[in-house]
Amino acid sequence: MKQLRTLFESLGFIQVSTYINSGNILFESELDTKSVLMKIQKCFQNTFDFEIPTIVKTENEMKKIAKAIPEDWLNDPTQRTDVAYLFPEFDSKRLIDELPIKKEFLEIRYVKGAIVWNIKRENVNKSQLAKLISHKLYQSMTIRNVNTARFLAGERK
Repeated sequence: MKQLRTLFESLGFIQVSTYINSGNILFESELDTKSVLMKIQKCFQNTFDFEIPTIVKTENEMKKIAKAIPEDWLNDPTQRTDVAYLFPEFDSKRLIDELPIKKEFLEIRYVKGAIVWNIKRENVNKSQLAKLISHKLYQSMTIRNVNTARFLAGERK
């Protein structure tokens, strides 16, 4: 994560910080989202020997996604809540219908840029959420738990 922070600072981004070892990088830039993404992808291609799928979300996008999560959707001993941030080319409510999960065991919602779900821990296996990892759609998203999503949106509790 220190290497990523240094890399982003070398690109001219400011207020660069990382959040745990999750690959999440917070920073400020005067550039538009598309230019930021292109700059990061080019740098990654020149620095690493493998492709790193990258999503760039603005602060406002992150806040809108976090605000769409009901306050009582948590990660605790009785429930689990995750946010699947969607790559722009796959950002669609229709994606929910294509997921290889049993939706009757969880609550799932689309908000522009993400799909959010909440499930009782006792139903995790029944929902077949684990099948998502081997499904083709898994490549169109990056999943974070609700605590990380809220932190990244600036909701520090």
